Amino acid sequence: MDTPLDRDQFPVCRQWAYLDNAAIGPIPLSAVEAMGHHTMELATCGGLTFDDHQVSIERIRAAAARMMGVPATDVAFVKNTTEGLGFIANGLQWAPGDRVVVPALEFPSATFPWSTLQDRGVSVSFVHPRGPGRTLPVSAFAEVMDAGPAPKLVATSWVQFGRGWRTDLAELAEVCRERGSLLCVDAIQGLGVVPARFEEWGVDFAAADGHKWLLGPAGSGVLYVRRSHLGLLRPLEPGWHSVRNPQAWDELTFDPDDTARRLEGGMLNAVGILGMGASLTMFENASVAAVWEHVHRLCEHAVARLREAGATVLSSRSHEGRSGILTFRVGGVAPEAAVTALKEAGVACSARGGGLRVSPHGYNNEEDIDRLVRAVAILRHKGQHR
Repeated sequence: MDTPLDRDQFPVCRQWAYLDNAAIGPIPLSAVEAMGHHTMELATCGGLTFDDHQVSIERIRAAAARMMGVPATDVAFVKNTTEGLGFIANGLQWAPGDRVVVPALEFPSATFPWSTLQDRGVSVSFVHPRGPGRTLPVSAFAEVMDAGPAPKLVATSWVQFGRGWRTDLAELAEVCRERGSLLCVDAIQGLGVVPARFEEWGVDFAAADGHKWLLGPAGSGVLYVRRSHLGLLRPLEPGWHSVRNPQAWDELTFDPDDTARRLEGGMLNAVGILGMGASLTMFENASVAAVWEHVHRLCEHAVARLREAGATVLSSRSHEGRSGILTFRVGGVAPEAAVTALKEAGVACSARGGGLRVSPHGYNNEEDIDRLVRAVAILRHKGQHR
């Protein structure tokens, strides 16, 4: 089976059926080489190549913007998703009585930035997922939004980390616009596997970092701020990198005033950004659309084989809600114990969403799925005969 991402670029495949990209994705050899080259330049040249690296960083900013479907001027580099969401939560002006709407059962980092606003008089209302697939139709958001004052902001994951429900961001953005609410998206479980068009869809803010589906190093991430909303944010870490004249200690003029770079305070994580840039180049050469179709086929293959093996699929695989995450349960076996047993069989996955979560990517193939299913069948047999 051909894979859209070159399998030879991923040494992890030599030992593992690595199906845990929703946790930490392995970096390709091209990213290793890019980071190694940069660190060697620092060792041999110090800061003499700084200007060249800045040119490369701007090229990577443009590549990240294309990945998100937004202008490069609207993208800032952050160290991770949590920092990006924090820049929004703490940069907006809040007043007592303001309201935020957030799905329940989010990853903690997607909830905590908003919960901490409660001591400023901001209330947080939760949208509860529905059914075994923990689906979050846009109508569920609308019901909670209309059950009180119009929220100042709706914050949601694009793809839920536990069972993989993918929210229709275009539809949700329209609901938010009708009510005068902003839309902030944690995009980490979708960016790199699902084609994105955040600007076209009407998303106001979005953050993701590189260590999952983007197959980049930890400590490198991106934040999208719709340009018309940049003035709503108070920069939390202003520094020499965010101003027009870095030499003028007494002049705080952002450079340029209308780009998201004003949110970047000091020295960027150049080695991480360059590593992420190599991965972004790999995605552009393959196309995220091709990766998305490939991952969909692998997930459908996994659903059919796992059900044959007696596993219970928990994730919704509806067309509008499917993602690269597939969560299932093996009867008679606790998820954490199953993860350990599968690891011993050379299969990497996570215990999430009340079951086993697998998340194949563009370098995985059907043999990885079949290896998973064989291990699950053995595990289920042992569970039935305890």
